[in-house]
Amino acid sequence: MDPLSQASLGASLSQSFAIDKSKQVSALVIGMLAGMAPDLDVVIRSTENPILFLEFHRQFTHSLIFIPFGALVCALVFYSVMRSNWFHKKWPSAKLSFSQVYLFSFLAYATHGLLDACTSYGTQLFWPFSTQRFAWNTVSIIDPLFTVPVLILVLLAAYRKNARYAQFAFGYAVIFLSLGVIQNQRAEDAVYQLAEQRGHQVERVQVKPSFANRHLWKVIYEYDGRYYVDAVKLLWDVEFIAGTSIQKLDVKRDFPWLPADSQQAKDVERFRWFSDGYLAVSRRNPNLIMDVRYSYLPNRINSMWGVEVNKQLIDEGKLDAHVGYEIKSGTDRKTVKRFKEMLF
Repeated sequence: MDPLSQASLGASLSQSFAIDKSKQVSALVIGMLAGMAPDLDVVIRSTENPILFLEFHRQFTHSLIFIPFGALVCALVFYSVMRSNWFHKKWPSAKLSFSQVYLFSFLAYATHGLLDACTSYGTQLFWPFSTQRFAWNTVSIIDPLFTVPVLILVLLAAYRKNARYAQFAFGYAVIFLSLGVIQNQRAEDAVYQLAEQRGHQVERVQVKPSFANRHLWKVIYEYDGRYYVDAVKLLWDVEFIAGTSIQKLDVKRDFPWLPADSQQAKDVERFRWFSDGYLAVSRRNPNLIMDVRYSYLPNRINSMWGVEVNKQLIDEGKLDAHVGYEIKSGTDRKTVKRFKEMLF
């Protein structure tokens, strides 16, 4: 999820164990920083290999087995800073033992990977034993209804020096994420209902909440070599918002000139693993392979990111050249207006 959500949830758990009132502010700061720390893996990237970061983001730093080690690194950094003369002069009351610093770091760090797994991006919780990307699709990557209450409660816990507020914050987060399972199941049931109306036999399905809300979902199902993308509104009643479809990627058919042993072909397979196989060729760029799971409007197929193959490099004999990577940031007013209409 976004850094503020990670920081707030991390702080809520670390502060919940800070029973000593004088430790609440320290637990807040340590919890927020340790809660965000696993995302430092975004610095692992390469200009020559542009999709390298897709493999390492939400990998070892997010793995369950790495939690004790990641927490230890955080604790060593925090403890060394807290023992400095400068820090003691500024905050003489924030004295913690190393075991206390480690406990707060451990609790906050442990929340990160599990919270990320609740989104749709995919998190390698069992690395290095498995490269499976867990995506439970119960919450949007950004959801104010999740973040704002948790943030307010952890700040209140620090201000009033009362761990009870932090415990309420963590409890609220767990309940909120758990209720997302119900919406997820409703969305999945709706997919099968929609496919049956169309006379389609669902071969594979994925549902995910759209941006910053809980009731407007993007639903995708595969049938007869195509992906069908629609939106469904889940309030008291189920309301479908019809979308579109696109042909599923077939590398041999769509790019017959791409040698199977070339680096570009290997990169396409790496991108296929990242996107759980939901790939198609962009309509606006015949060389762009896009991740069908993501779009600004939940009932549309508009690339937010993808990899671009280059025939010229193959013709020049550069079989070791990597694919390009394209990401579309921002959107236009028309799209924003349409999204708001769908949402409200």
